[in-house]
Amino acid sequence: MSNKAQEIYRQVVCNLSPTKRLRLATLILNELVEQKLSIIDQSDTWTEQDQHDLASFSSEYAASIFSESEETV
Repeated sequence: MSNKAQEIYRQVVCNLSPTKRLRLATLILNELVEQKLSIIDQSDTWTEQDQHDLASFSSEYAASIFSESEETV
């Protein structure tokens, strides 16, 4: 957070009642939603291949831990 934002927060927002702070937060969040900003970094999302690889690895790992020779309940 920039120094300017922190200063505004300390001088203005901190002095508001919890109800008014919640109302302010709601206004800010609603405005961001209306602007339809793309804030999701697509490079951080999992592709179908990533998910497939994870499922395969998990299955192989589980099979190695619980071998067929052991009795499972």
